[in-house]
Amino acid sequence: MSVLRKDFLWGGAVAANQCEGAWNLDGKGASVSDMCTNGSHKTPKRVTRTIEPDTLYPSHEAIDFYHHYEEDIALFAEMGFKCFRTSINWTRIFPTGEETEPNEKGLEFYDRLFDCCKKHGIEPLVTISHYELPYNLVEKYNGWEGRELIELFERYCHVLFERYKDKVKYWLTFNEINAGTMPFGAVLSTGTIKGFEGPVNKVPDKPQERYQALHHQFVASARVIKYAHEHYPQFKMGNMICFVLSYPMTCKPDDVLLNQEHMREVNWYCSDVQVRGEYPSFAQSIWDKYSVKLKIEDGDLEDLKAGTIDFYTFSYYMTNCISANPENEKSDGNLIAGLKNPYLKASDWGWQIDPQGLRFALNEIYDRYHIPLMVVENGLGAYDEIEEDGSINDSYRIDYLRQHIEEMKKAVSEGVDLMGYTPWGCIDLVSASTGEMAKRYGFIFVEKYDDGTGTLARRKKKSFDWYRNVIKTNGEEL
Repeated sequence: MSVLRKDFLWGGAVAANQCEGAWNLDGKGASVSDMCTNGSHKTPKRVTRTIEPDTLYPSHEAIDFYHHYEEDIALFAEMGFKCFRTSINWTRIFPTGEETEPNEKGLEFYDRLFDCCKKHGIEPLVTISHYELPYNLVEKYNGWEGRELIELFERYCHVLFERYKDKVKYWLTFNEINAGTMPFGAVLSTGTIKGFEGPVNKVPDKPQERYQALHHQFVASARVIKYAHEHYPQFKMGNMICFVLSYPMTCKPDDVLLNQEHMREVNWYCSDVQVRGEYPSFAQSIWDKYSVKLKIEDGDLEDLKAGTIDFYTFSYYMTNCISANPENEKSDGNLIAGLKNPYLKASDWGWQIDPQGLRFALNEIYDRYHIPLMVVENGLGAYDEIEEDGSINDSYRIDYLRQHIEEMKKAVSEGVDLMGYTPWGCIDLVSASTGEMAKRYGFIFVEKYDDGTGTLARRKKKSFDWYRNVIKTNGEEL
């Protein structure tokens, strides 16, 4: 008998801005991601304030999921998906974010998408805001630094909830909300880049703006969760954290304390607010560290208390080390870099592979919060080669996922309440961090390349059949 629950939500995850394409069709407006050029592991993508001619913007076509979703969902169903995590493009519903009436054609697309999922017995798990802030809101309000966005987000959510109340049960408010604690989050998450043009790694770091923006996201999230609980009791409302596990580089107390500080700032600050409904005891020390003076308005703290989540979801890809000694060798990572762990191997992109870290993370999170957990992103970005016979032998991806599922099962046997697992990029898509296609995650290969060419044809990788059997046996045969 499987250690995983019978109704375990096996599936996969994508984001609208990284797969849909159709960036200006049927009334859709421009989002931040639509203003980002392509990049690579070595050359950062750029943000432009206007669309430059003869420049590749990967999200504009992406893998054209907008026109291929039926074919793609049929492939997910063939693998046995119970759950499909996707997101809604805010600018499909409200092109500038400020309209008073939603764009009907945008709503109809998601009607078709969710109906297609249901037809195949797949439960949608919907992220309401996944790195696609309307670009108009960046230029007008400096993104989430503007308190005006709280009300605009509420309007957006109220429309979604009423429209899809019979089609979607599981909702996540903001993707990787803790990106706002990191400099790169200004582009991806908080949109605090008004007037900025240039490489994404050159965005000026303004902690005051990011933390104020984060506060507004917390309030917006809490308000819509409270609203959902009151009006749609059938909904389950979750958060989403980019869980960046770190270890002290040595057992020197300086390293241990620095790592504790890092874990609090990057991982616990946001989820403490969303699970417990209040800023943690250490919040003031973070604000002091960055000379942040939060403007908290009357009623905000009551809103945070009233709008706590039902389940906790997170992404997990890699781990880093933290040291008080600045001379240690650095490594790359998802949103944030750290120091190289001598005991771990790394991916083609320098992300350190640490399956046991997932078990450690699950235990730490569950011990802290005691609410159901879900791993909604995990996977290996790698260069995939098509063999002469047309096959794609991604055994390295199978090894990565197998090891992580094994550790996940150990955490469950140790008492963690785990709802499901949706590996990232179940079909190849545009990389959020670099804007490239070469960094592939999927069980399904999409013939689309970094120069924008490709037929968009889909083909199964070796991992496709492997994952189908994993789901069929509820994780028993790995």
